[in-house]
Amino acid sequence: MRILQLHCDNITYEPTKKEIQSAEEIDPKSVSIDEVVVCFVAVEKDDNEDIAKDAISQIQESMKKIGCQKLLLYPYAHLSSNLASPSTALSLLKLMESQSEGLDVSRAPFGWTKSYNVKVKGHPLAESSKVITSDSKKEKTSTALESESKIKSYWYIMTTDGEMQELDKFNFTSHKKLESLAKYESVKKRSVDEPPPHVALMKKLAIADYEQASDQGNMRFFPNGRLIKSQLEQYVTNMVKQYGGYEVETPIMYDSHHPSMESYFNRFPARQYSIDSEGKHLFLRFAACFGQFLMAHDFQLSYKNLPYRLYELTRYSFRREQSGELVGLRRLRAFTMPDCHAFCKDMPQAVEEFRTRFDLSRNVLSGIGIEQDDYEMAIRFTEDFYNENKELIIETVKKIGKPVLVEMWKERFFYFVLKWEFNYIDNSGKASALSTDQIDVENGDRYGIEFIDEQNKPQNPIILHNSPSGAIERVMYTLLEKASTDSREGRKPQLPLWLAPTQVRLIPLKEEFLDLGKKISDLLSKNNIRADIDDRNESIGKRIRDAEKEWIRYILVIGEKESISKLTIRDRNTSNEREMNSDELVNEILSQINDKPFSSLNLPLLVSKRPIIQV
Repeated sequence: MRILQLHCDNITYEPTKKEIQSAEEIDPKSVSIDEVVVCFVAVEKDDNEDIAKDAISQIQESMKKIGCQKLLLYPYAHLSSNLASPSTALSLLKLMESQSEGLDVSRAPFGWTKSYNVKVKGHPLAESSKVITSDSKKEKTSTALESESKIKSYWYIMTTDGEMQELDKFNFTSHKKLESLAKYESVKKRSVDEPPPHVALMKKLAIADYEQASDQGNMRFFPNGRLIKSQLEQYVTNMVKQYGGYEVETPIMYDSHHPSMESYFNRFPARQYSIDSEGKHLFLRFAACFGQFLMAHDFQLSYKNLPYRLYELTRYSFRREQSGELVGLRRLRAFTMPDCHAFCKDMPQAVEEFRTRFDLSRNVLSGIGIEQDDYEMAIRFTEDFYNENKELIIETVKKIGKPVLVEMWKERFFYFVLKWEFNYIDNSGKASALSTDQIDVENGDRYGIEFIDEQNKPQNPIILHNSPSGAIERVMYTLLEKASTDSREGRKPQLPLWLAPTQVRLIPLKEEFLDLGKKISDLLSKNNIRADIDDRNESIGKRIRDAEKEWIRYILVIGEKESISKLTIRDRNTSNEREMNSDELVNEILSQINDKPFSSLNLPLLVSKRPIIQV
């Protein structure tokens, strides 16, 4: 079954003539419906009642998300060339109509040619398509994923002095974000009821948008977005390499029947994309783990080599998240994940490495512009590990300087004994994990990774799994959500200066000042500062307002009084104008971006040469 779903301001249709002999008998008349979800439906061969019920269930779920109660089922054979018989199609459409509990449902007549006018709304969830088959009816999942919801968790809050309090006994009055995290994690509701603020911002700033021609959760990034992503990728990679990570690259797909893979599937809770090719059942990677583990399997390692750290920036990792959970840059099906694994000789070495990486992750986020007050921490462990390593856990919580959420298991189900993550709580009250690390006690053996110990005997290493920032797209989401909060609370929204696609906007008063603008932009570019020139035939006021809307920090209006040695600077942060020379401007900007990576302007220098991006 194929469905094109549109959230509409209005649809008007009128049956004009019978298209097939078995068309429904109706009184043809014009019908107009306001504020309605229209589902154009093509029923295909092999479709059955289960598929029809699954289809209407998915439609109902998406309608809850957009807050619409009115549904029109519109038979539309043009979506497929593999159609079911008319009798089957009509019976399944009627079944869908009857199963639409809680909705105000109507159905366009079957078997008629119809003229129609439709006005589709402009929000991100207004248009979607679905293909529903017997294969998609029950999603294939790993044992770990199926069992994740069954595992018994014990939830606590740990205070900075190491006291463990049950959730219902902790006073959250001064810790509202932690309370949101606790509710989010204990309930495990991941679906989104409405688009969070960053979705509008990523479009307004021409950063990213949904790609309707792809699968859900696969985004397209415009030049501004690609520049921001590139800067973040370079920064995180540089930080990991400074820490001691060795960068590698591994394939994005693997044989699901490889012995190590089959076993790992049942220990890692993730949904996979699958591909059949030349007799193999392949899956797209959902992490860099197995690629790095298979590589480490081929290394000859001594205890003297450990800890040994492999790192990859995966562009991309793939997880087939449920459609109701996908929104903007927060949760995707294709994402960029910095992934660093450390191979350690024993638990004491792993604990020391754990400490180092915890500090690395905090420093990475701080360097990006995400401070400790912006996130809440969750830490998860087995009861045995906690009893044996209380000092480590209490020390880790003290570093955060505020209470953290604890999930404890009586028995170890997953491959790790300890895991922590930093979670950003957005404007919708949803928690999103950023940095994370795990202590893995299984996969050294599972993948046959060995090192020779001090007694010249082979041993399996303990492995740590660290993403010092979390997915790059999620970092972008966090920065945009923070900017939205600033705007709501009366502060000017902005990106960190080193990530701003344009750091300086030059506005010549007249065409005769364009050459001076180019000289200034060249000077700034040579000093690794991104500057562009708004040479459009618009008023000065409009050009300044447009620069403000793009969150450009420094605006230079160039007229008769300006020169390289005398610039009039409008600082968006203060809305004040001040004079300085070019060296002073360069030094002020460079002092704020410090040692961050630099990417050159990713758009034409002249604003007049840029296309208008319609989103």
